[in-house]
Amino acid sequence: MKFTVKWRATVSPAERRPTDWSAVPETRSRIIGNCTMNSAAATHIDHPKNLATPSITSQPCVVRPSRLFADWRVSLTALVALWAVIYMAGLGHPALLDDADTVHAEAAKEMLQRHDWVTLYVNGVRYLEKAPLMYWGVATSYSIFGISEWSTRLPLMLGVLAMILSTYGLGRWALGGEGGFDSALVLATALGPFLFTRFLIPDVAVGLWLTLTFWLFLITLEQEKPALWTCWGLAAVCALNVLTKGLIGLVFPIAAIGLYLLLVGNLRHLLKLRLISSTLVFLAIAAPWHILAGLRNPAQGHVRGFFWFYFINEHVLRFLNKRVPRDYDTVPLLLFWALLVLWLLPWTFFLPQSLREIPRRFREFRAQMTRRQRAYLLFFLWNIVIVGFFSLSTRQEYYTIPAIPGMALLVGGWLQRERASAAASRERRNGRTSSAILLAVGVIIAVAGFALLFFSTAPAPGTDLADLLRKNPQDYALSFGHFLDLTPQAMGVFRLPLFGFSLAFLLGTLANYILRRRNQAGAGNVALVAMMVVVLSCVRLAFGIFSPILSSKDLALAIKEQYKPGDQIVVIGLYENASTLNFYTDIPLHSLRTPGGNMWYGTQFPGAPRVFETQASFVEMWKGAHRIFLWAEEEDPPALQGLTRYIVARRGGKIIFSNQPNQPVLQSSNAHLSN
Repeated sequence: MKFTVKWRATVSPAERRPTDWSAVPETRSRIIGNCTMNSAAATHIDHPKNLATPSITSQPCVVRPSRLFADWRVSLTALVALWAVIYMAGLGHPALLDDADTVHAEAAKEMLQRHDWVTLYVNGVRYLEKAPLMYWGVATSYSIFGISEWSTRLPLMLGVLAMILSTYGLGRWALGGEGGFDSALVLATALGPFLFTRFLIPDVAVGLWLTLTFWLFLITLEQEKPALWTCWGLAAVCALNVLTKGLIGLVFPIAAIGLYLLLVGNLRHLLKLRLISSTLVFLAIAAPWHILAGLRNPAQGHVRGFFWFYFINEHVLRFLNKRVPRDYDTVPLLLFWALLVLWLLPWTFFLPQSLREIPRRFREFRAQMTRRQRAYLLFFLWNIVIVGFFSLSTRQEYYTIPAIPGMALLVGGWLQRERASAAASRERRNGRTSSAILLAVGVIIAVAGFALLFFSTAPAPGTDLADLLRKNPQDYALSFGHFLDLTPQAMGVFRLPLFGFSLAFLLGTLANYILRRRNQAGAGNVALVAMMVVVLSCVRLAFGIFSPILSSKDLALAIKEQYKPGDQIVVIGLYENASTLNFYTDIPLHSLRTPGGNMWYGTQFPGAPRVFETQASFVEMWKGAHRIFLWAEEEDPPALQGLTRYIVARRGGKIIFSNQPNQPVLQSSNAHLSN
C-alpha cells in the first residue's frame, strides 16, 4: 500500500516556508546527489512547485545503492519468499506443546465445538482471562482446514507476514523504499519473533496492530485536518489490539503518542483526531464482546464474574504483581532489558548508531522536524513505553516482542543510510566497527559450539533425551525454563543443528565483516540474512528434537490406543502441565493438587465440571471399576504409594501409569514409548 501525501493538501502553512531541503528526497528514492541530503531522506512527499530547491554544491556520492528494492513489487516478493522459507517450512512439526500452546489451541477448539464465540472454555471450564481475537482466528482456521498442528499455527504465521509487510509499508513511507525493505528484512530474520512463534501466543499480533497504529498517527501529523479514514482507522486498529491482548492495546498507543505530542509541544493535535466519532468507532469494535462476555458470565454467589476477573484481576492486579492465584514467575529486570536487544540478533549490533538519528534536544523537538525525524522519535518512544511498562509490572521473556518492529525500523533506517553514505563517512566506519564486534561474537559462538561437539558424544539409539537432562523445576514458570535443563551430555543429541548453527554464525559474521571492510554494506546484509536462514532452520530442527520434553503428544496417543468410554485421565499437578493430553485425546483432565492455575477461577462457577482431586478422592477413583490414566513426572510418585500400578507409556521425562494392565494386543505398539 502506498500513501502519497500531497504538499499543499497536507502540510500546515507553517511548514510551507523554504526550510532545509536536505531532508527532502527525490520522489523516486534515487540516492544520488549530496550525501547529507540523502542520509535523512523520506520518500513520497511531493516538492512544492512554487518553491525553488537550493542548489547543491557538494560533490555527489560515489556510492549508488541498487534501486532494485526501491520497487515495492520486488520488495514484497522477496519478503514473502523469505517469510515462507523461515516461517512456513515445517509448519506441521513438531507436536503442539504443553502449557500455553495447547491451552490456547484447546480454547479455540472448544469454541468451535460449542459454537460459542463469546465465552472461552478450556477442559470444559470457563477460561475468562484472555481476549478473544487470536482464538477466533485459530477457530476459523479449524473450521476451514480441520484441527491439526499446521492449522493451529497458520493464523500465527499469517500474523507474522502481516507484521513484516506492515513494517515494510511504514518504513517505506517514513524512511524510503530501501529503508523500508531493510527494516522488514531485519524483522523477518530477527531471533526473537521466530522463537516466540514456536507456540501460540498473541504478542506478534500486538506488534502488528502497534505498527499500523503508529503509521496512521504519523500520517495525521502531515494532514492539516486529519482525514476521516486516518482517525477512524487509528481507532479501529486500537480496538483490534484490545481484542487481541486486553487494555495494553490502548495503553501503549496512548502512552507513546501522548509522550510524543508532549515532547514536541503539540498536544492540541489530539483535538484534531475527531475524538467523538473515533471513540464511537473504537467502542463499536471493542465493546460488544466485552459486554456479551460480562452478561453471559455474571457474578454468581461468591464468584465475582467476568468483569472483575478480566479487568481487575488480569489487568490491574497482574500489573501490581498481586494477581490471584499467585502461580506465575517474573523475569529479573536486568535480564528482561538484556533480552530486548537479544531478540533482535544479529542486527542488535547496528542499533546503537541508529539511536543517533533520534532528536535528543528540547529545541529539536520544538523545531520543524522532517518526516524521518518524527518517525525516529516515535519509534524510540514505542520501545521506551513497552519496556518501561513491563519494568514496573510482572513480565515474561516475550513481553517485549511487540517492540521489535519499532527496533527493526530504527535499525533498517540506519542500514539504508549506511549504504547511501560515502566510503569514508562516519556511517561506514560505524558499520565496520559493528561488524567487527559481531564477528567476535560469532567466533565465540562458533568456538563454544564446536567445543560442545568435540566433548559430547551421540547417545545410544533409543536413549530418552530426558535421561540426559538435569531438571531445574524452579525455572519452569519461565517460557524457556526447560532449556536450562540441558547438559553437555545432552548436547550430543543436537550434534547436527549445533554444527549448522555454529558454522553459520562463524561464516556469516566473517562474510559480513569482509564485505563491509570492502564498503559493500548491502552485500554484508545479504550475508547476515543468509546466515539467519540457516541459524533459524537449525533452531527449528533443535526445537523438534527437544519437543518431547515440552509435549505429551506421544503419551496422549498411547492413551487413545487403550481408552474406553468411562476411563479418566488424572494429572499430578496443574492442568496446563499436561494440556496436550486434553487436546489430542479430547478427554477432560482431572488435576491432583490444590486448586490453582488456568482452571482455578472457572471451576468456581455453579455447574462447572469437577477438575481438582484430593488424595482421598484420587485413591477412590484408582480403586474403582473404570480405568484411570495418571500423568506423572516421577518414577515413584507419592500419590501411588501402596497402590498397584502399571506403566502404559513413558517419554520425555513423563510417565503414564494406570490402575489396570495394558491390553495385550497393544503392548508391542507401545513398547517403544517405555524405553
